[in-house]
Order: sequence, then C-alpha cells, then structure tokens
Amino acid sequence: MPRYRRVVVKLSGEALAGPAATGADPASLARVADEVLSLHNLGVQVAVVVGGGNYFRGRMADGWGISRAEADNIGMLGTVMNALMLRGALTARTDADIRVMTAVPIHSVAEPFIRLRAVHHLERGMIVVLAGGIGQPYVTTDYPAVQRALELDADALLVAKNGVDGVYDSDPKVNPDARRFATLTYEEAIAADIRVMDTSAFVLANEQALTMHVFDVAAAGVMRKICEGAELGTVITAKRDAAPE
Repeated sequence: MPRYRRVVVKLSGEALAGPAATGADPASLARVADEVLSLHNLGVQVAVVVGGGNYFRGRMADGWGISRAEADNIGMLGTVMNALMLRGALTARTDADIRVMTAVPIHSVAEPFIRLRAVHHLERGMIVVLAGGIGQPYVTTDYPAVQRALELDADALLVAKNGVDGVYDSDPKVNPDARRFATLTYEEAIAADIRVMDTSAFVLANEQALTMHVFDVAAAGVMRKICEGAELGTVITAKRDAAPE
C-alpha cells in the first residue's frame, strides 16, 4: 500500500533534454515516462507539472532584446511542447488515459486547467500533465508546481532535479565535501538560501504544510520507492513540532 494517495511530480525541461540540455531527447523522455508510469501502476494518482527551460527561459530576455514578460510567454509555450511530447511517450506505453491541461488556453491541443475537472480526471485513474505554469509571466514553474499540488489536494510534491540527488549545504558539483540533507524544514531552507526551488514556492509550501521530496530524476525507481515509503533524496516539510517537555 503506497504511503501517498495522490502526488504531483515537478519535472524541469532539462529532465527531458538529455546530455544536450536543450531540445528534447527521446531516451530521456522515455525514461521519465517509465518513472511516471511506475507510480500509476503502484496505484498512486499522478499529475505532472512540466517546465520549459530546455527551450527558453525568462532570464534569456536580455540576450534576445525582448521583455521579460515576452520571454516568459515563450517559455510557457515550451512547457506545452514538453507536455505534449510526454503525453505521446506515456500513450505509447499504457492504455491509461493521459490528459494535458494548460493554464494558457490552446483548445486544439489540450484542455484548459480547471481544478475540479483535473481532480475528476485523477479520481478516474487518468494521468494529468499540467503545462503553462499559472499562465502569467514573472513566475517559474516552481511556484505553480506547489500551487497545483495544493489545488489538487496532493499528499506530496515530488521535485525531480537534474543531476543532483537531493538538497546539499553547498554545490556538490563544486565541493566534493558537500553534505546532503536527509530532512529540512522550509524555514531552514530559506534561511540557508537553498536555491533548489524559488523562495516563493518554499513560502507557499510552508504556509500550507505541503511535504516535498527532492531527488535525482535520472535515478531509476526513486519516484516509486519514495511513494512506497523509502527515505531517499531530501524531504522538506513545514516547521518541526517542538519536542515535548
């Protein structure tokens, strides 16, 4: 029996890009699809929030001579492209119904995000892929991932990172002595200036006591093991209860 009934998985665009870090890589897409399906096959209701950084990021605005709002709109379209590709990869592997829902209306390719409809899809055993962030510029997909997890009454948010297996006290790619945290509170993460997600996402998750698991997207089986109860990666929670006197 899985410990979570319903989860939201947060995927960066880079998770679908492979070694090139841009565009889409069929092998990476297939691996991610298999990991998502492993949760569905476990009996967990799954929604996936996808990023678009493998195509375009808002911070690239200056280099292109365009406004940040315009750049973020382009990035949102990138998330839709990733969602459609992920739906294709999932559909090729399962008979389950896969629905793409977007915050940016594109009626010919996806449903608009309507909270109660998304919940209904999940309750009927569908996998829901969420694109377009929250449909507004100046927001990365970190905050929308937390928001969607709360809107959908998910038990946890699974944050799949690219190339790192949790939260560290310093960059493990630079510091070989970096220490990985098994557990953190959101307040501790904010105080330590942990950059694994936007501070705004941490603040919202902390206010609403949402449990977050941070792990390496390339590690096979980790999503499923986390839902089965394994303590892998880093778990971030709201403030720990004070010890009884």
